[in-house]
Amino acid sequence: MSPDDLDGIAARENASRKPIQIRCCTAAGCLAVGAESVRRELQGVLEQHPLRDQTEVIGVGCMRLCGFGPLVRRDPDGTTFAGVRPADAPAIIAGQGPELTPLDMHQPFFRNQKSVVLANCGIVDPERIESTIAAGGYRGLRDALTLHSPAEIVQFVTRSGLRGRGGAGYPTGVKWSIVAGSTDPNKHVICNADEGDPGAFKDRTILESDPHRVMEGMVIAGYATGARTGYVYVRGEHPLVTDRLQKAIDQAREFGLLGTDILGRGLIFDIEIRVGAGAYVCGEETALIASIEGGRGIPHPRPPYPGKVGLWGAPTLINNVETYANIGAIVENGPDWYSAIGTPTSRGTKVFSVAGRVVRTGLVEVPMGTPLREIVEVMCGGAPKGARIKAVQTGGPAGGFVPEPLLDTPVDYEAMAAIGSIVGSGGMIVLDETTDMVEMARFFMDFCRDESCGKCIPCRTGTVQMHGLLERIGRREGTRADVLRLELLADVVRHTSLCGLGRSAPNPVTSSLRHFRGDYEEKLRGGPKS
Repeated sequence: MSPDDLDGIAARENASRKPIQIRCCTAAGCLAVGAESVRRELQGVLEQHPLRDQTEVIGVGCMRLCGFGPLVRRDPDGTTFAGVRPADAPAIIAGQGPELTPLDMHQPFFRNQKSVVLANCGIVDPERIESTIAAGGYRGLRDALTLHSPAEIVQFVTRSGLRGRGGAGYPTGVKWSIVAGSTDPNKHVICNADEGDPGAFKDRTILESDPHRVMEGMVIAGYATGARTGYVYVRGEHPLVTDRLQKAIDQAREFGLLGTDILGRGLIFDIEIRVGAGAYVCGEETALIASIEGGRGIPHPRPPYPGKVGLWGAPTLINNVETYANIGAIVENGPDWYSAIGTPTSRGTKVFSVAGRVVRTGLVEVPMGTPLREIVEVMCGGAPKGARIKAVQTGGPAGGFVPEPLLDTPVDYEAMAAIGSIVGSGGMIVLDETTDMVEMARFFMDFCRDESCGKCIPCRTGTVQMHGLLERIGRREGTRADVLRLELLADVVRHTSLCGLGRSAPNPVTSSLRHFRGDYEEKLRGGPKS
């Protein structure tokens, strides 16, 4: 396929569209509450309806308001319905019916979002590459291959200011430069899709909804760095991701967007899926590499870093799902366009999966620098039933608790670190005034204790001891000496563990002690003092 063929495919796809499209969300959240039955009923009703020649039913990805599914949108007017049942199909097809109340698409949840990564989520059919191409998919790849050298693409990524969306916020352009600068002919590109933070679902949803956007970023990365092979490491608990991603890979090969001579420009690059067994530690890049190689998924000391010695000893670029999903747009629109979004130190947008004690749960994409309060109180409606928000937990087990008085903190890597939390990979759990912060700290320590690979003593035994102290305090049997031991252990585990799991495991504990020490003191009153 030549670069010009993309325009032809898009033109044919757009010409074949019927005037009315009924889009039914088929992401995991909506499927869990009956979206497939709704889609089948919509299709069945349509086949017998007078509007069948003017209307089509399309299965699409996430429409963002995940707690209100199944979601269905009737285009071109954009009327969107929540909580749809199969019995609602006739009214939706007919475009009328008082039994259905459409969502207000001008409410802050939708109005305040800025879509880059999620631009085509809820619009394209994730199982048809033609749908993606018609919506602009692979134009960034076409521009990269026809207008820019590999070195220019690396400079684009560097100038954009994009930082890794996997949690650490490391400058993406630096990683790309290291791999691109290697003379080793064997190089690899890895997409880390091992999303395992409690409450996080944005990477899974991106791959379910728009897999070609991530794949496009990986192919551009292969072109820029000289790598020929790519791997997507997916958690085994996400079968829908694996299924849709494999279909997307097969279709991309068929259309000449993977394999040899991509777009007729001589580029060789292909992608394979590797399915993990659910070990949280495999989100750490050296453990992930060990797992792909067929070994036990445990971290290894760094240096050497994967950019120099990675998969099978070769230079390896590892980025997160959301990171790759930004690349095509950066190439197509230019690095200055992207760097104009966000803050001077945190450029672009950030996708968050918002869950917990909040009125509107789902996916939000906002410019970096957006205050937490705007996300959880304005966009997501705050705590339900008039309750007061007590804290927002960001960054998963590696993150911390942001108390309500600090919700005006902007979503910025440095600003979040200054208050004892992190932006993280994109999980955001809202906690209301009924939440026991000691119990929340114990929950996250329980998670880290179970997920420790056991290689290093500080993480293997320190998390067990910290969990025991938290249980003791939670039973109102703790003393102030126990709180002191907890703080000392946290310091030891943080500074002596081998990898990021152990080094960050104490964060929820230290964050809860920093901002909610009263919760601990209240429990100590019920037990012996020392």
